[in-house]
Amino acid sequence: MSDVALPSWSSVHDAIAAQRLGVSPAEMHGSLTGWFAGGGADSPDWLARVMADDALPQIAEGTPLDALRVASTGQLDDRGFAFELLLPEADATLGERSGALFDWCRGFLGAFGLAVGENPPLSEEGSEALADLAKLAAATPQDDGDEDDEEALAEIEEFVRVAVLLLHGDCVLAPRHRQQFN
Repeated sequence: MSDVALPSWSSVHDAIAAQRLGVSPAEMHGSLTGWFAGGGADSPDWLARVMADDALPQIAEGTPLDALRVASTGQLDDRGFAFELLLPEADATLGERSGALFDWCRGFLGAFGLAVGENPPLSEEGSEALADLAKLAAATPQDDGDEDDEEALAEIEEFVRVAVLLLHGDCVLAPRHRQQFN
């Protein structure tokens, strides 16, 4: 059971800026989550693996990026479905929040592909979820909207959350359970 909360948007933003990485906090969390959901190793060089850049340093324990890693792995393995997306606060504009969600999906897809390889062991539902995440990754945020748009964004966020858990189940949990029975 994981009770580890994600670090704040601003602390992750500052840590990314200090590393001179060209990603948003949402894209970083999406990438990290995609890596782990695809079965990528939780190793000291995770940043270099997730960002596909061997020149990147190991992240020190206790830093915001390390806290993001710890929370992400803990939440993915939590049987209580406590997994959350690192997105801007609710007071951000609809455009900022939807743009961050689409960035999150782009990051997820890239690192998921790196981790899982060419022929991921996906269920039919997992394949559909991955295709839907790809559509979201290609979407363009709108600048403003009404209450219906706010509700739609909340529904999309929940879809992404469930899709990630489904893909993690297909690629990590199902193989782990099969190994227990062999």
